Amino acid sequence: MSATFGVIVFPGSNCDHDAYHAMAHVMNAETKFLWHKDTDLSDIDFLLIPGGFSYGDYLRSGAIARFSPIMQSVIEFAEKGGPVLGICNGFQILLEAGLLPGAMLHNKDLRFVCKQTHLRCETSDTLFTRNIEEGQVLQIPVAHGEGNYFTDDDQLKKLQDNDQIIFRYSDSKGNVTDETNFNGSVDNIAGICNTQRNILGMMPHPERAVEDLIGSDDGKLIFESVLNELAVA
Repeated sequence: MSATFGVIVFPGSNCDHDAYHAMAHVMNAETKFLWHKDTDLSDIDFLLIPGGFSYGDYLRSGAIARFSPIMQSVIEFAEKGGPVLGICNGFQILLEAGLLPGAMLHNKDLRFVCKQTHLRCETSDTLFTRNIEEGQVLQIPVAHGEGNYFTDDDQLKKLQDNDQIIFRYSDSKGNVTDETNFNGSVDNIAGICNTQRNILGMMPHPERAVEDLIGSDDGKLIFESVLNELAVA
């Protein structure tokens, strides 16, 4: 039986169709939209929370979406070990919901950034990165104004010690430097997972990097990893 992917749609989501296209049309996976008022996730094997501006992000990015009816079901799904991927605004929502540690600040230059970036994969020990070698560099675009990941020193050490930092911003050769840290994120962090390793939040958009036609298909490696894991689960 093939896995079913659910793409959550909030008022203000604008990457939901990108995510649906990536999963349904490129990865050929069974995929369905989930409205933010839905609460039944019984037929979903993998949840994807896409980017955009949920509820306009007028308070803090993701702060209002965290209280949508579906989010209690998302929390229960995740606590039972269900895989969840939050991309950009989806990452922010996961932080606001307490499913991942830390917070997002405005980019260090206070400007919205939309460009191709390079990410170094820091670990293959997640269902999202099993097909990616440690140290491998992916080219995946970003589009955010509040992507400056922050956490305190104690929590940062826990992330480092527990191998929870999944992606760091780097150059094309994998060098992690101040120059590659365009948004100011602590420790160049571009993506983290929870301690159980079934929840990934990342600011870059892998769903926008699944076809060479649009600049890169490196994002497919993440989705292929997930599909392979679910196939043998």
